[in-house]
Amino acid sequence: MFRLVDRIAVLTGGLGQLGHTFTEALLGAGARVVCLDIATPTARKLEDFKEALDNGRLKFFQIDITSRKELEKIHESVVSTWGTPHILVNNAAIDSPPDSPPEENGPFEDYPASSLDNVLNINVKGVFTACQVFGRSMARAGRGSIINLGSIYGMLSPVQDIYEFRRKNGAEFYKPAPYAISKAGIINLTRYLATYWARQGVRVNALSPAGIFNNQPQEFLEEYCRRMPVGRMAMPEEMAGPLIFLASDASSYMTGANLVVDGGWTAW
Repeated sequence: MFRLVDRIAVLTGGLGQLGHTFTEALLGAGARVVCLDIATPTARKLEDFKEALDNGRLKFFQIDITSRKELEKIHESVVSTWGTPHILVNNAAIDSPPDSPPEENGPFEDYPASSLDNVLNINVKGVFTACQVFGRSMARAGRGSIINLGSIYGMLSPVQDIYEFRRKNGAEFYKPAPYAISKAGIINLTRYLATYWARQGVRVNALSPAGIFNNQPQEFLEEYCRRMPVGRMAMPEEMAGPLIFLASDASSYMTGANLVVDGGWTAW
């Protein structure tokens, strides 16, 4: 029931850390995968997936997911060569990283409206538009599974104390609000679409991880893991099983849910 043999999966943000893991997982479960990203794959990335590319089970497309015109062009290409997708994974998103301009990591009162627009444009509009384009054909086909990437920060406020070490070192640093705003919106968009398409056989669920290890600064890791019940960040591959569960028939009676995979973060 966890197999995805010959199913067609569309994955946004396919070249990122989680995107790479999700591509491997979907291919490993038997799916054919369409990876969408605003970047182009590196030579290393092409080498990592050489077998799937040579076998015609993987396609890369460079695309701006906020452009409906570009998404429709990709949709037409996929349908004409492989057929209507069975799975859509909305993984692409941005956040304000710690090395962003000071105004993006400063006090809430001073956060730039232009930066807010940018985060919401990609994290919300990008998901909204991808669901419109690919969800429409799934509903017409009477089947499909859409998985939207949420976050614990779409459910809870960031714990600003984790970043106290930066303030002690002289930086005026606060985890910004827009990412949390966007992920909260995605979780409720998931509920909306789950009820909207339920009778057409399209399931829509969210997958909300906690922080993923990506060689973050040691001071941050210590503060974050002190707050985490299991005492560590997640590894990317620990999101693969939950993703395959939501994509496959193993979750056939599950829609409108938010699957939280957070090491216990939201338990206290």
